[in-house]
Amino acid sequence: MMPTGSRDVTGILLLDKPQGISSNRALQQARRLFGAAKAGHTGSLDPLATGLLPVCFGEATKIAGYLLGARKAYAAECRLGAATDTCDSDGAVLTERPVPALDDAAIRGALARFTGHITQVPPVYSALKQGGVPLYKRARRGEAVEVPPREVEVFRFDLTGRDGDVLRLHVECGSGTYVRSLVRDLGEALGCGAHLTALRRLWVEPFRDPRMFTLDELAALHGQGAESMNRCLLPIAAGLVDWPALRLGAADADAVSHGRALRVADAPGRYRAESADGHLLAIGEVDAAGTFKVLRGFSSSR
Repeated sequence: MMPTGSRDVTGILLLDKPQGISSNRALQQARRLFGAAKAGHTGSLDPLATGLLPVCFGEATKIAGYLLGARKAYAAECRLGAATDTCDSDGAVLTERPVPALDDAAIRGALARFTGHITQVPPVYSALKQGGVPLYKRARRGEAVEVPPREVEVFRFDLTGRDGDVLRLHVECGSGTYVRSLVRDLGEALGCGAHLTALRRLWVEPFRDPRMFTLDELAALHGQGAESMNRCLLPIAAGLVDWPALRLGAADADAVSHGRALRVADAPGRYRAESADGHLLAIGEVDAAGTFKVLRGFSSSR
């Protein structure tokens, strides 16, 4: 049953998350403004961070999990000379050390050590769970927390500007990468420690040039009615533009719409299944035997 006061909303909102609130709080504020019965986001941003938080409403929540692993880009700022328990400026200072004389070449040399496939230890204060409990909750309770290292991929880690001990950085990375950990490890490589002071997510694939909406913009549009709000939404297919299309005739489209497997001549891999007129029906996977199996079907799509 749909919650009281909610409506059937489907689409993807490219939300510009404000600083100082959690991703979930930002999601809930956006959901209430749209009156959406169902919503989910595609990867958390820390309260310190701002920028792109794709929010999926209605049927679009079915693809949220497939967007979590997407490549992302950030503009970051860090301060050398101090390390904190959260690896950012929201935390308590653990150590302070003098910053050695560093030219840009030395900094860029250190940055290069953290590109490619690297092993990274996530921050203790993170939303990762152990035993079903987020690590940050364990840390706040004073429990000893050991975070296992994991492999992540960093495509770019560039110095874009500098003002004394403050560095401005551009980061492009894959799923599961913590920019806070990158900054922490950079500080150790430079021998002085460092912590993140600002972070903005610029884009998330496939939304490389996003038109983001702030909560204030959405609040202003809310007074103009549902149609004004709906114009802020992208169709589900916008999140699947990197998936090859499987165009189907009427009979095959009907089969896929009912979740039935289908023999096709296409190469193995993931596809978005569409009717002959381009209407999105489902996402699915072609196996080695040439059978297309539905992963998620859509009852409606914009």
